[in-house]
Formats: sequence, structure tokens, C-alpha cells
Amino acid sequence: MGGLTVWREVRRALPGESLLFLGDGKHCPYGSRTREEIRRLADAAVARLIDGEGCKMVVVACNTATAAAIDWLRAKYAPVPLVGMEPAVKPACLATRSGVVGVLATERSLDGDLFQRTAARYGKGIEVVTAAGRGFVESVEADGEDTPEAEACVREAVAEMLARGADQIVLGCTHYPFLLPVLQRVLAGRDVAIIDPSPAVARRVVQLLDIGGLRAEAGHRPEYRFLTFADEPYRQRLIAKAEGLF
Repeated sequence: MGGLTVWREVRRALPGESLLFLGDGKHCPYGSRTREEIRRLADAAVARLIDGEGCKMVVVACNTATAAAIDWLRAKYAPVPLVGMEPAVKPACLATRSGVVGVLATERSLDGDLFQRTAARYGKGIEVVTAAGRGFVESVEADGEDTPEAEACVREAVAEMLARGADQIVLGCTHYPFLLPVLQRVLAGRDVAIIDPSPAVARRVVQLLDIGGLRAEAGHRPEYRFLTFADEPYRQRLIAKAEGLF
């Protein structure tokens, strides 16, 4: 369900495009799986969208899948453009005043080469404090993001970065923006900016559609469809959660 936070921004940026969303509720969460497992699951999802549904572009709206598989997926499915989730460490490091940046992400994303390279490149002279959002994904998948249990998970995750003086917190998983109201409550009274990379991903989608001449024709009536590897009740929950974002 986390990818819906990216779906929302793409829909806002491209109101004339049809969107097909595939939410892999059957195998979620990905965050603690091996790289090989994640690559296999991501491959199955991308194959369904490109080979099975004929999509002209795919957004890998999962930081963990991007970290584990994006280069491999791009090579396999070229020339279809694939857009991944970039760790929003750069804008956080550029904006920090305290010199301390917090990053909330899954274990596999934090271990990934993409995050490590980005943090090393832009985090020189900056203290980057990371924390795995344990329980975050499970709360969102269970529609329990606004519960005392979810708030307890958020408080635990951000405690160290706040203690060290972080004034920027990066949301490094597409599920995490669903917990934004809880995070804002936890941060109430603190001058801390929260960075969600989803709008930047949507801008990249727009850019690549224009570069490739892939925009829908004028007058196209967009359709919004939802698929899953899970069961029909899960698909209906995806639809309800998507509708709740507008």
C-alpha cells in the first residue's frame, strides 16, 4: 500500500494519464527480505505490468525494491523507462542548519548501495542518523497508522535522531507518509522538516514522459486500475485507501 503515496503525486502531476497500480500485499513487507528475494518479487511485478498489461513506463514505488533491483530491472526491461525511489538525503543535507539529518527507512534500504553512495556524496560534514521504521509498514498495511501502537513505533524510531539535534527527517519508505500525521504530533513544538521524496519522483515521471514523447493524447480519458498478488479483499482495501488520499 505504500506505493499509493507515490501514485497520488503522479496522479496530481499527470491528470490526463491512466494509471495501473500493482500492490504486492501477498509478499509485503519487503524491508527485511534478502536482495535475491526482493529482486525476484520486483521482477514478477514489473513483468506483470510491462509484459502482461503493456505499460509504457513503470514507477518502482518502493525504496527497498529500488535499492535491491532497479539497475537490474532497467537492464532487463529496456527500453521501457523505469523510475525508482531516490533517497532524499541530498535535499536534507543541503537544508540542514543543525548539521544533523535523520533518515527513516527499511533495513534493506539503509544497507543498499544507493543510500550508501548518496549519503557519502552529500553527507560530508553532516551527521546522518538512520533508523529502521520497525512496525511502520505493518501499521499501514493493517490500516492502523493512527493508533497508539503506531505512535509508539514512531516515537521509538525518531528518539535518537531528535536527541542528536536532527532538523531534517527523510521518509525513506513509501509507506511512511501515511504516518505523517502521527509524526507531526510527535514532532510538535520542534523545528524539524519532514522530507517526502514522492513529489520529486512524480516530477521525474513527467520529465521522462516528455523526453520520450510518451504523453497520452489530448482528450484521453484517464482510467485508474488496481492489481495485487494478494486476494480480492486486499485489492478492495487498496482502492479504498487510494480514494482516501483525495
